[in-house]
Amino acid sequence: MGKYVVVGGSQGIGASIILNLISQAHQVINLSRNPCDVPGVENIQYDVLETNEGVLGAISGPVDGLVYCPGSINLKPFHRLTAGDFEKDFQINVLSAIQVIQGCLPSLKASSNASIVLFSTVAVQTGMGFHASIASSKGAIEGLTRSLAAEFSSLKIRVNAIAPSLTQTPLANALLNSDDKIEAAGKRHPLGRVGQPSDIANMALFLLNPENSWITGQILKVDGGLGDLRA
Repeated sequence: MGKYVVVGGSQGIGASIILNLISQAHQVINLSRNPCDVPGVENIQYDVLETNEGVLGAISGPVDGLVYCPGSINLKPFHRLTAGDFEKDFQINVLSAIQVIQGCLPSLKASSNASIVLFSTVAVQTGMGFHASIASSKGAIEGLTRSLAAEFSSLKIRVNAIAPSLTQTPLANALLNSDDKIEAAGKRHPLGRVGQPSDIANMALFLLNPENSWITGQILKVDGGLGDLRA
């Protein structure tokens, strides 16, 4: 079985990914502020807004997959966004992901078939009002994904990103905290519903699976058709 590192696995999509990995008898290390309560997970306290010096050094041996799940939903009119808003979103979504990848790179190199999974958003390729800050940082993730996929190809490390639409997680609670909001959001998607953590986790598991080792540098939409269809 493999060894996987999930950042932000205490809830939402990250927790769903961990549950699937554990159910397949993989070894899982979760890095997050709060522990993941799935039995069998090794939890290491990690805050994406801190420097976390020395934390990643606790991870040793080959790592077959790394999933970086932290994100933000900071939706404001552009004129109300501050430099601090952009900086915080960039730290959460990009700079901390870079720190984790660099810290885990020796362990990923030690695997014969490693996979890195990052997260973008449907709002990068489909322009949406009030998304300037989050779309900017997730756009950087898409560029990072393709650049690292090219650079790491000789190391047999695959790098892909998933671009979800609105998914029912604690992060999205303010947008989906009533039946009316859930119904209205679902109607905006051609498939008629918002995403569930398992929808996104299933794609992450596909990308982590060493049997799917000829896929790299891709931004894969899991968005209920919102990014491409008008049903």
